[in-house]
Amino acid sequence: LCKNVCGPGAIDYRLGDEVRELEVGAIVAAPGFELFDARLDGEYGYGRYPNVVTSLEFERILSASGPYRGTVLRPSDGRLPKRVAFIQCVGSREKERPWCSSVCCMYATKHSIIAKEHAPGLECTIFYIDLRAFGKGFDAYYNRAQEAGVRYIRCMPSSIKEVPGTSDLKLKYHPSGDGPIVENFDMVVLSCGLWPSEPSKDLAAKLGITLDETGFYRAGRFTPIETERPGIYVCGPFTDPKDIPETVMQASGSAAKAMVLLAEERGSLVEEVEYPPEIDVEGQEPKIGVFVCHCGTNIGGVVDVPAVVEYAKTLPNVVYAEDNLYTCSTDTQERIKQIIKDENLTRVVVASCTPRTHEPLFRNTIREGGLNPYLFEMANIRDQCSWVHMSLHAEATDKSKDLLRMAVAKSALLEPLQERHMKINQDALVVGGGVAGMTAALDLAGQGFIVHLVEKEAELGGNLRRIRYIAGHGDTAEELASLIEATQNSDNIHLHLGARILAIDGSLGRFNTKVREADGSEVEFDHGGVIVATGGDEYKPTEYLYGESERVLTQLELEDRMDNGGLGGAKTIAMIQCVGSRDEERPYCSRVCCTAAITNALRIKEADPTAEVAILYRDIRTYGMREELYTEAREKGVIFIRFEDDDKPRVEGNGAGLKVTVNDALLKMPLEIDADLLVLSAGIVPPEGNEELAQFLKVPLDQDGFFLEAHMKLRPVDFATDGVYVCGTAHAPKSVDESIIQASAAAARATTLLSKEIIDLEPTISRVIDANCDGCAYCVEPCPYQAITLLEYMKDGQIKKTVESDPSLCKGCGVCMATCPKDGIVIDHFRLDQLSAMVDAAMGE
Repeated sequence: LCKNVCGPGAIDYRLGDEVRELEVGAIVAAPGFELFDARLDGEYGYGRYPNVVTSLEFERILSASGPYRGTVLRPSDGRLPKRVAFIQCVGSREKERPWCSSVCCMYATKHSIIAKEHAPGLECTIFYIDLRAFGKGFDAYYNRAQEAGVRYIRCMPSSIKEVPGTSDLKLKYHPSGDGPIVENFDMVVLSCGLWPSEPSKDLAAKLGITLDETGFYRAGRFTPIETERPGIYVCGPFTDPKDIPETVMQASGSAAKAMVLLAEERGSLVEEVEYPPEIDVEGQEPKIGVFVCHCGTNIGGVVDVPAVVEYAKTLPNVVYAEDNLYTCSTDTQERIKQIIKDENLTRVVVASCTPRTHEPLFRNTIREGGLNPYLFEMANIRDQCSWVHMSLHAEATDKSKDLLRMAVAKSALLEPLQERHMKINQDALVVGGGVAGMTAALDLAGQGFIVHLVEKEAELGGNLRRIRYIAGHGDTAEELASLIEATQNSDNIHLHLGARILAIDGSLGRFNTKVREADGSEVEFDHGGVIVATGGDEYKPTEYLYGESERVLTQLELEDRMDNGGLGGAKTIAMIQCVGSRDEERPYCSRVCCTAAITNALRIKEADPTAEVAILYRDIRTYGMREELYTEAREKGVIFIRFEDDDKPRVEGNGAGLKVTVNDALLKMPLEIDADLLVLSAGIVPPEGNEELAQFLKVPLDQDGFFLEAHMKLRPVDFATDGVYVCGTAHAPKSVDESIIQASAAAARATTLLSKEIIDLEPTISRVIDANCDGCAYCVEPCPYQAITLLEYMKDGQIKKTVESDPSLCKGCGVCMATCPKDGIVIDHFRLDQLSAMVDAAMGE
C-alpha cells in the first residue's frame, strides 16, 4: 500500500539488516514500557466482548486520526454510546504485578473529560480503589472532572457480562456497606497498567545491569539515574512506572550525568547545520502561503477549517492556502518546504495552536525552505477559538477568520531579520542548599562551571537533615554527609551560607546578584543562569490538638523521636493523613505523606510487633513501586481506616492519652481509638521568600505558591523566563529521589545555556520611543516576559519617568505596543512607516 501511494522508488523492500559499531563514552537506557495485555484478566471480557476496549484503544477512538475521526463510537455497531465505564488497576496492584502504574487514574480522568467534550451528554463512570492524583495540578484536574459530571465509584466490578442482542455490558459491583448493584453500560474501558517491556530484559543483559524480580531496573534512592556500571544511566518507565513530566526530568537528568562524565569531550562531535541560501524578497510583492491546521479535533471539531481555508484564498497577497490534519507533522513540514519552492512564496502563515510551543518549529521549517525565519506569522485558532468557544462553532469559525485575516495582513509587512548575538557569563547561581540544590551544583561543577550556591541557613542539607529514614534505603545520614562533603570540597562551588539575596538584576546570560553574607558583608557576582532549589516547609498544623498535647506530633517529629530514645512505651499509634493538604486553603496533594506514614508505621512494627498502628486516610497514594510498602504494611498488621472528605476524624484529650473518633467509610460506623500517640501527616507548603525571589527573577508562582514551570509535561524544569530553572520541592512536593532527578535535569537544562560562549537573541523586540513615552507604566505589568522596567531620572530639576525594554528578555509579542496609549513603543519587526497600515489592514478599516 505504501508503495502504491508514494510511487515507485519511494520504498526499497530489498533492504536488509545493517550492523553498525559505535564508540561512545556513556549509555542512556530508555527502552520504555509495554501496556498490560488485558486478555490475561479474562473476567473483564476483553477479546470476547467487542465493546470492552483498552485505554490505548480508547485513546485512538478519541483521536482525530483514529478509526472514527475523533467521534466516540462503539466498536460493535458504530453507535454513539450514552454510558461509558472505566475500570482502574487492570494489570496493576495484583499479586503477580504488585506495583501501581502511576498514570492510570489520571489518564482515565483525561479520557472522561475529553470524551464528554466530544460527545456532549455522555455519562462517564470511573471505578477505582484509590484515586491517585498525586502530581502537580492533578487534584485540580480530578476536581474539574467531578464538576464536569464524571462519576467516581470506589469499588471494583466483580463481573462483566454482555447483554444478548444489544452488545451492552452489564457490570456488577458491591460498594462499601451496600448490597450488589447491577448497571448497564454501552462501553467499558480498561485502564491497563504499565509493564516492563520484553526488549528491555534483553537490553539489560547486554548492558550487564540487573533487573529486579518485577522486570524493572531498581535504581538507588540517592542514585536514581545511575546503574551498577559506571557510564550507564537509566530513565523513564524502565526504572518504574511514571508519568510524562517525571520521564522528561529523568531523561534530562541522565543527560546531565553523561555531561559530567564526558565534560572534556563537549562539542568535539558537533556539526553545524547547513541551510540553503536565503531567498531575497526585497522589492517583491508579498506572496503568502496559508496553512490551516485541524489539530485533530482540537480545532477541526469546532472550527470549520475548510471554510477558513476558502476565506484565506480571498485575502490580499494570498497565493496558496490548504488545510492539514496536523501541520506540525514531519510530512507536512516537508510539504511546506516544497510549496515554498513551487509557489515562490515570500511569506508563510500557519493558523493552528500556540506560538509558545510551535513557532520555533515553523520558523525553522521555512528557513530550511529558503525563507528568512522571520517571514513567518502564526494565528492561534486553537487556544483563542476552538478551546474557549467549544460550543459556539459558527462564532469560533468567524473568529478564526478574523485572526487569520490579521495574521495575513501582518505577514505582508514582515521584513527579513537577522539574529543578534551576545557573549554570556558561564557561571551559575543555585538558590538553596538542600539535596536538590547540592545535586544541581555538583552536576554543574563537575562539568567545570563555577557555581555560587546561596543557602539561607547556616548549614547545608535542607529538609534532608530532618528525614532520618527512607524506605528501600534506610538511614540517610551517611548519604547526606557524603553529599555535603562533596559540595564543600568542590573547587568550583562557592558557598554562601546563612546568606540572603538582596537583588538579582539582568537576564539570560548576564545576571548580577547581590548577597548579604552571614557576617553582614555584601558581595556581588555575575552569572549566566539560575537554578531555583528553595525547597519546601512542613506544614505546622493548627488542628487535632497539635501544639496543645505533647502526644500529637508530625511525621518528621516522629522520626526524630524514634531515633532519639524511642516512643516511650507507646503501644497504640494513630496517624491522620492529608493534614494541611487537599483542603480549601491547600487543595493539592503533598505526594509524600502516604509513603512517609507507611514507612514509619513499618518501623514501629519492626521495633515492636505488638504495637498497634492505625492509619486514617482518604486515598492511599503509594504510586509506582511504593505500592509494595502498602502491601507489606497490611501484611504486618497496620490497620487502614478510610474516612470521607467531608467527615474528618475528631481528636479529644483522654486522661493520659487521646481519643480519636473516625467514621469508617467502609464499615459505615464510628470507631474510637484510644491512642498513646497521634501522628499527623503534615503536608508540604512553599517557604517564605518565594514571592520575593520570583520578583527578582521575573518568574511566576502557581496558585499554591510553588514556582510555575514553562510547560507541565514538556518543560518541567524550565521557566518561561529564559536562563532560569527550577527543581525539588520549590517546584512542587516530591520525594528525595524525585528531587535528585529534577535537580540533575535542571543542571542539564542550564548546561545547554552555559556551555555556549555566545547565544542568539530574538531579533523581534520592542523599542521605546523616548519622545512619546511619559512613564505611565501601562506596558510594564502586562508584559508576559517581564522585559519592561519603569525608570525614574532627574531632568531640569524634576523627576521624570520612562520605561526600558530588556532586549535579552523581549520576545516581540507586541503586548506592550497594544497597551501603550501614547505610541511610545514599537516592534522593530516592521518598518515604522508601515505600522498604521498594518493596524488598518488588521482591523478591516
